[in-house]
Amino acid sequence: MALVENIESNETLVSEALPGDYFALLKPRVMSLVVFTAFVGMVLAPAHIHPMTALIAILAIAVGGGASGALNMWYDADIDAVMTRTAKRPIPTGKVTRGEALAFGLTLSVFSVLTLGTLTNWVAGGLLAFTIFFYAVVYTMWLKRSTPQNIVIGGAAGAFPPMIGWAAVTGSVSVESVILFLIIFLWTPPHFWALALFKLRDYDMANVPMLPNVAGERHTKLQILLYSAVLVTVAAAPWPLGFAGPAYGVTAIVLGANFLRHAVAVWRMEDGDATMVPAKKMFGFSLVYLAALFSVMLAEALVSMALAG
Repeated sequence: MALVENIESNETLVSEALPGDYFALLKPRVMSLVVFTAFVGMVLAPAHIHPMTALIAILAIAVGGGASGALNMWYDADIDAVMTRTAKRPIPTGKVTRGEALAFGLTLSVFSVLTLGTLTNWVAGGLLAFTIFFYAVVYTMWLKRSTPQNIVIGGAAGAFPPMIGWAAVTGSVSVESVILFLIIFLWTPPHFWALALFKLRDYDMANVPMLPNVAGERHTKLQILLYSAVLVTVAAAPWPLGFAGPAYGVTAIVLGANFLRHAVAVWRMEDGDATMVPAKKMFGFSLVYLAALFSVMLAEALVSMALAG
């Protein structure tokens, strides 16, 4: 209750936020994934972009991703205050006011979109604008509090960065960039539902209709298994489609088999298991899985570029 009261009083008080508090609003861990996957999309794109332009474009995409995080924290401050995972964020702790977070997020949103669109092309700029809107409005303001499919549809926002990176170089969207989008899009539900299984009480307290709270553990575990099966199939596609090599193909198959192994372990987990060890292990492995896929894809592309000249 104290945290909620802190947020309500936060509406009128001016904070004494430090730069680190504003940086925290950007969700730096999420932003690092945005930057990395966008960079992979740029490197894989079959065109050339000046290194300085590429650097500024990546920074614009990073700022746009951070702006989404700030807008999310502004709107979700009441939820963040009652969840243990988010209670120490800048707004619940009173370090930043909601008004400051809103102004910060809107300013960065406009700056990032204008920078990317002007510097590269308006396909990339438009995709970045749509991504910010989708995460801040469609997911945060609508889906998150209204449907247990929130993370399925809302996951599209986190899947756009490699497509934006690709578009920044080519000025277009292609089958390859759609596959990169789908890998992250399909990865998001099993990743977050595994988290939701062992953070069930948090979501209950915040009245967020995550799938385990609404449909139950058994249905959630089945959905994790089904999405995992589709994910590992799509994740192997870059190799036969020709925009990733055999090292990636082998990595995708080996990691995919392990991803499915974790999904099966979650499926077999007893309902109401207090430890939730399989779900925690799957959540942790899912982070390694996505990072490894894109790392190998990037390494292959860089080696090919080096050998070509």
